[in-house]
Amino acid sequence: GFDGIWASGLALSAQFGVRDNNEASWTQIVDMLEFMSDATSIPILLDGDTGYGNFNNLQRLIRKLEQRGAAGVCIEDKLFPKTNSFIDGEQQPLADIDEFCGKIKAGKDIQNDRDFCIVARVEALIAGWDLGEALRRAEAYAEAGADAILIHSKLNKPDQILAFASEWANRKPLVIVPTKYYSTPLEVYQRAEISMLIWANHMIRASVAGMQTVAENILRDSTPSNVEDHIAPIDELFRLQGAAELQLAERRYFGDTRKATRAIVLAASRGHELATLTDTRPKVMLPIGGKPLLQRLKDEFKRQSINDITVVAGYKAEAIDLPGINVLLNEAFENTGELISLQCAKSDFQDEMLVMYGDLLFRGYVLSDLLDTPGDIVAVIDSAKTQDLTSGVPDYAYCSARDDRSMLGTDVKLLRIGEKPSCDLGEANGRWIGMLKIAGRGRTLLEQAIDVLANRKDAGKLGIPSLLNYIVEQGHAIQVIYIHGHWLDVNSLDDLDRAGDFTAGPNQAKFR
Repeated sequence: GFDGIWASGLALSAQFGVRDNNEASWTQIVDMLEFMSDATSIPILLDGDTGYGNFNNLQRLIRKLEQRGAAGVCIEDKLFPKTNSFIDGEQQPLADIDEFCGKIKAGKDIQNDRDFCIVARVEALIAGWDLGEALRRAEAYAEAGADAILIHSKLNKPDQILAFASEWANRKPLVIVPTKYYSTPLEVYQRAEISMLIWANHMIRASVAGMQTVAENILRDSTPSNVEDHIAPIDELFRLQGAAELQLAERRYFGDTRKATRAIVLAASRGHELATLTDTRPKVMLPIGGKPLLQRLKDEFKRQSINDITVVAGYKAEAIDLPGINVLLNEAFENTGELISLQCAKSDFQDEMLVMYGDLLFRGYVLSDLLDTPGDIVAVIDSAKTQDLTSGVPDYAYCSARDDRSMLGTDVKLLRIGEKPSCDLGEANGRWIGMLKIAGRGRTLLEQAIDVLANRKDAGKLGIPSLLNYIVEQGHAIQVIYIHGHWLDVNSLDDLDRAGDFTAGPNQAKFR
């Protein structure tokens, strides 16, 4: 929504990792302008410092800027090499007025694009001169052909700027950079007939603060898992880079060989342990950090380019009103469990799909790793959830090998979920978190198992663990992907409190 972009000398120097003292060469700056111009359609005004030399250097700079589609350049009346205005500004000498006017005239003479602008930046107030000197210089620069005047001040109040604007009386467009006096309302500048405001360096400062925060978290936790969901997803970088254009070209020239993935979410239960919070809505619509639990799941799917989402609802199904979701109804939800809910979604089955519980919160890498793990059926097992493994809780998992976190990519198969089997499989290896990937032959195995179990007398009591156990008993492999924490299911009021901490940003004290 901004009208233009300020190619800040401070920001460009910072992104090269050098000081704002003309340590980045003008050719490096121009090269970066070319990339910036390719990435945007709004005008770019380059902070051209002193023009990188005399009139001849400025003329060459303007030719290169016009070739790269820049809208204009701002040059300041200091000596080359310059120093940032906020570093001992009063100690910095100013250029000779006649020499600077000659530079402006040379720039106007060389430009080919009649719309190209040269903005003359007056540094007199920064250097400790009075208002009269600032006005004298501005008048000379305007007479030399400058298209606009930029008046700069380092005070924390706009008094100098407003006094200059009053005396200047809008003889030519006036530009300001309120880095120090940023809290002044816009209306003040509008009444002073100031033509343009430049917010000069907030983007680079924001990025530095963000990178420092994330780096501190990764170093402290020895993993990016706790910050991944609070930074720009990889897909956002792809969007900014225009990756979709390349994808369209690939489909045109190579053909589209990718298979879409569907997510099937089981969300028919009320959540009785959540008491009156679920009187009017199912637990998947409870807000976590201001966002419904189901919306959080949907957002995770979208980040992984999963756009086909089916939710099997039951209790208060009408309360599930999120756009972009196909809602199916398990009308017998009060007397049936997960198996029958999954059977209700058979019409939406496809060769690549996810099946998961609707009360899950998890770090984004869990879903990403699951999608990247090969196998007809892949189950996510948390090896950190091993407390009281002999208690008979249905979702404890027994696997062909324990989680050896030093051996990534180990081939591990699921042996059983749920009650401890009569044969000795040793201690359980973790807990199934309620998340599956189905691919290839897995769809056929899943459908066959559903057809068999749905005809049993106890079908209404069966859950997904029974379904997986049946598939294993028939001699088919279910692949295991281990994680170590980084997820939560919401079943109780205590879980809601933990969920708030779980979804908090990386700057929150409880964020782990």
